[in-house]
Amino acid sequence: MRPEVQAFIADGPLPDGDASGEEIDRRVEQIHASPTPVTAQEARALADCFGADDCHGVVRSLLHLIGTGPDPVLTTKPAPDANEWQRLLWTRAANAGLVREE
Repeated sequence: MRPEVQAFIADGPLPDGDASGEEIDRRVEQIHASPTPVTAQEARALADCFGADDCHGVVRSLLHLIGTGPDPVLTTKPAPDANEWQRLLWTRAANAGLVREE
């Protein structure tokens, strides 16, 4: 795993919308510093970095970064209590015929 992606993953899930502007900016910079396309391993690990909300839209940048990797990112259907972003990745893969909904 490349160091830029590893650093993002090591910092854990995206903060929620109550985080400081500095923290949100730092996480955005980490996303933008990550080389693309991401590998399958990196994409799967990044898919675990969604936070409790959309982090003032930062989640879209994370989704875009994950989307540069090979599909499908998730190969098993997320649990019913999974976050909406993981469910979105799964739905995209299912709609594209890359995975079967069971």
